[in-house]
Amino acid sequence: MLEEFSLAGKKALVTGGNGGLGLACAEKLAEAGAAVAIIGRNAVKNDKAQNHLRTKHPGCHSFICDLERTDGLKAAYREISEAMGGIDLLINNAGIQIRGRADEISTSDFEKVMRINCTAPYVLSQAFAAERLSGKKSGSIIMIGSLMCEASRPGTSPYTSSKGAVRQMIKALAVDWAPYNIRVNGIGPGYYATEMNKPLVDNPEFSAWVKKRTPLGRWGEPDDIGGTAVFLMSEAARFITGQIIYVDGGWLAAF
Repeated sequence: MLEEFSLAGKKALVTGGNGGLGLACAEKLAEAGAAVAIIGRNAVKNDKAQNHLRTKHPGCHSFICDLERTDGLKAAYREISEAMGGIDLLINNAGIQIRGRADEISTSDFEKVMRINCTAPYVLSQAFAAERLSGKKSGSIIMIGSLMCEASRPGTSPYTSSKGAVRQMIKALAVDWAPYNIRVNGIGPGYYATEMNKPLVDNPEFSAWVKKRTPLGRWGEPDDIGGTAVFLMSEAARFITGQIIYVDGGWLAAF
């Protein structure tokens, strides 16, 4: 049975894989046997993450890519795929958050969040699917969603809007590409102790609220998410598409 969870021989690409949840997913995919490429726009963080991964998994690579420049993403994807000898698995993890009351958010900031969190995953998924279709090969995509796919909190209107769009994108792409055995699913993290959430983690009042509000009583750690990514990418999940699995410590189950 455990063979169904193996990713041996597969090649995976993880956006925003140089830290946080992306790096945690990259590590677990590599442990399951995949050759993993991570992309990010910070060369120092990329090198550090690549060196970390290569201590146990020599087949890991990193590439510089700015997801905000969506016009060049398909060309960038083709270059990365050629360097890797093809991509079988894609995790659209990278995202940004710009906080502020909705009436105070500039249009440019709203569009920036949407471009990185929503448009970039769409464009990369198009590039991935086009390549798989041309070779008549199956594939699997994971979108990293959020609790904000289902709910919101004050000061998060651009991020919530982007993740709501991602939720529906998962369904739309899954339906379009299901006839070609390209599966599209999502993972919805709860509150995780990551760099992006550092202002929240460092706020004693908010951190106490997270622990009280989450039935399992703690912040999520990056390692909590990787096993779900391996499952969704593996043959064990071969009949799952168009779904989001919330890895949130029970947050959405309670009120």
